[in-house]
Amino acid sequence: MKIAVAADHAGYPLNVRVIEELRQAGHDLIDFGTHDGSIPDDYPDYAKSVGGAVQTNAAQLGILICGSGVGAAVAANKLRGIRAALCGDTYSAHQSREHDDCNVLCIGSRVVGVELALDIVRSFVAARFTGEERHRRRVAKIEAMERL
Repeated sequence: MKIAVAADHAGYPLNVRVIEELRQAGHDLIDFGTHDGSIPDDYPDYAKSVGGAVQTNAAQLGILICGSGVGAAVAANKLRGIRAALCGDTYSAHQSREHDDCNVLCIGSRVVGVELALDIVRSFVAARFTGEERHRRRVAKIEAMERL
C-alpha cells in the first residue's frame, strides 16, 4: 500500500519508528519529513503535503504525527476529501477506517508511547471500510458538509 507520512519537529522521533515499521511491513512510502527534529516547524505544512497526496491518489492513506496530534488532525480535516482521525488507541484506529472511511491517521507523539503508536498504525493500515449502507450514508453526509 502507498502511504504518505510526515511529522513536525515534535513528532519526528516517533515518525522515524513508524516509517521503519511500515517499510518492514512492505508498504511503499512517501516521506514528507521532517528530517531534522531540532528545527521547529509547523504541522499545517505537513498536513497539507500528506493530505494533498491522499487527495490526488498519490497515496491511499496518510499518517501525521505532531506533539498532541490535535493540530495535525484539525489542519488535515480542512482539506476536501480528507477524513483525519486522531487516535490514541487501536479500537479508534480500526473503527475510523471501518465505519468512517478515514484516510489519514493522526497521532500525538507526546501522548502515545512508541509501542502503542505502532499498534495504532498497524490497526489503521490493516482496516478497511465496511461499505455498509449506514456507514456509506454517514460518509455521504460528511462529504455534503464539505460543500457548504
